[in-house]
Amino acid sequence: MTEVPVRDPRDPESFDRILSSMCTEPHPAARAAAERFLASNPGDPETFQSIAAIEAETVAALGEITGLADPEGFVATGGTEANIQAVHAARNRAATDDPNVVVPESAHFSFRKAADLLGVELRSVPTDADGRADVAATSAAADGETALIVGVAGTTEYGRVDPIPALADVAADVDARLHVDAAWGGFLLPFTDHEWHFGHAAVDTLTIDPHKVGRAAIPSGGFLARDRETLDALAVDTPYLESRGQATLVGTRSGAGVASAKAAFEALWPDGYRETAARAGDNAAWLAGALGDRGFDVVEPELPLVAADLPESLFDALREEGWRIARTSTDELRVVCNPHVTREMLESFVADVDRLRE
Repeated sequence: MTEVPVRDPRDPESFDRILSSMCTEPHPAARAAAERFLASNPGDPETFQSIAAIEAETVAALGEITGLADPEGFVATGGTEANIQAVHAARNRAATDDPNVVVPESAHFSFRKAADLLGVELRSVPTDADGRADVAATSAAADGETALIVGVAGTTEYGRVDPIPALADVAADVDARLHVDAAWGGFLLPFTDHEWHFGHAAVDTLTIDPHKVGRAAIPSGGFLARDRETLDALAVDTPYLESRGQATLVGTRSGAGVASAKAAFEALWPDGYRETAARAGDNAAWLAGALGDRGFDVVEPELPLVAADLPESLFDALREEGWRIARTSTDELRVVCNPHVTREMLESFVADVDRLRE
């Protein structure tokens, strides 16, 4: 039996056995920048002018990644806030008093939060046999009351990329907006042939999280919009601040996430991220092959996320060995090959699979 080190519960988790997290260890430059701007508040930009300028540069950098030359947006707390604000803006700009939002069943649970908070109807439609948004089902669910159609570029459970240009056509047919949730996939997809961003289709808003594959410190999400009117639809008056409007969902924000996102981008874009994506893809392919060779049913990875049908007893035994793994909604093992996941980690994991299944 592998000896699992005893951990002081007051210490943070080590990443050396974390295999299912969507987040990863920050880049050293991002960690240093986060500490430097920890007390700065981009929610008060006239007082904290340095971090406000850095946020503008970070939004521009995220626009470069996502095919938008002059993006509007802000550094959010994460994908949940960004997705909520996408629904929020669509609702506020809708021409109906009874808006609905159409999402694939693979969409992140943050859209359920958004619908509940904002009082909009959420219409969840099936995915196709490969786990991607079904365009025909989306079209059938959308109507004149649809304010927003959502596509996912890197689903949380299987890493699938929805057909974004086709969903844009559906949105145009019903005069709805299109939002792309690329929270996890956004720093991997630039090095693929997928069509997923503002430059590929009539995308209105997009979520991309630097604190995932981007290797920024938590919290650092990204909300991007094609036009200023989207942010105006979210803005509320801030009478006691020097600035007079705020489009974020939260008010006070730490500058740590903002500064770390910019530092990570400067250190890694594009070559570092390209190398990360290639290594992650190779690791996912290796793990999928290793588990498949052992007779497990494996979902072929599209992005570096591997799902495999392990018996519950084996899954639980691996957890007991200290592996931080999670299940899909249908109880498959789910391994996210994020930057901290090395081949050596995966080889050790597979060795434990072999030992524990005997």
